Amino acid sequence: MAEASPLVLLIEDEPQMRRFLRAMLAARGYRLVETETGAEGIAQATTRNPDLVLLDLGLPDMDGLEVTRRLREWTAVPIIVLSARGQEQDKIDALDGGADDYLTKPFSAGELLARLRVALRHAAHAAKAESSTFKVQDVDVDLARRVVLRGGEEIHLTPIEYKLLTTLIRHAGKVLTHRQLLGEVWGPAYAGQTHYLRVYMAQLRHKLERDPARPQILITEPGVGYRLKGTRIEP
Repeated sequence: MAEASPLVLLIEDEPQMRRFLRAMLAARGYRLVETETGAEGIAQATTRNPDLVLLDLGLPDMDGLEVTRRLREWTAVPIIVLSARGQEQDKIDALDGGADDYLTKPFSAGELLARLRVALRHAAHAAKAESSTFKVQDVDVDLARRVVLRGGEEIHLTPIEYKLLTTLIRHAGKVLTHRQLLGEVWGPAYAGQTHYLRVYMAQLRHKLERDPARPQILITEPGVGYRLKGTRIEP
């Protein structure tokens, strides 16, 4: 099966700019989701999991900097700001706020496509850096092959269980709050649904722990969240 082309989320309220970007991206084979407000853009980012976000700062309902801040609470998706604001401080604020790049309107199609390719390349390199093996006690996780072993035997995890485990692995040894885990695994709309987390953590412990009632790998930090014991990532 051919790999799907990158999905770009466009958050832009100007119809003329949307038409320009729609034609340009479609001609290069990109898939596109269009939104006109910050709130709609955040909702689409949650449900569609785009490969890249093109974000205008001057949105009708909220500033693009606020959109960036909210996205950065739970996702590392590349964000390229497209804005008529060309002052140096505007660029600094956007980049400090979590944007990966900044283009001042008007810009050429060639320049935007080049910046888009760079952002996607950097994201791919970051993902590849996670293609390693994590080991704690008798549990081995091959992140490149998406294989989990316990005592040398393969363990089947559901997609949500695997995503929860790999999120904990990325932050191994650190405490992750309930809100952080819910945001990264389920999306920000689920930030208050702590029962989801309890159910899936219990399932993970049943599959990975020698004694799920006395966990030694998936540690509870009472009232705060969870911590994955271990810090060793092997290439």
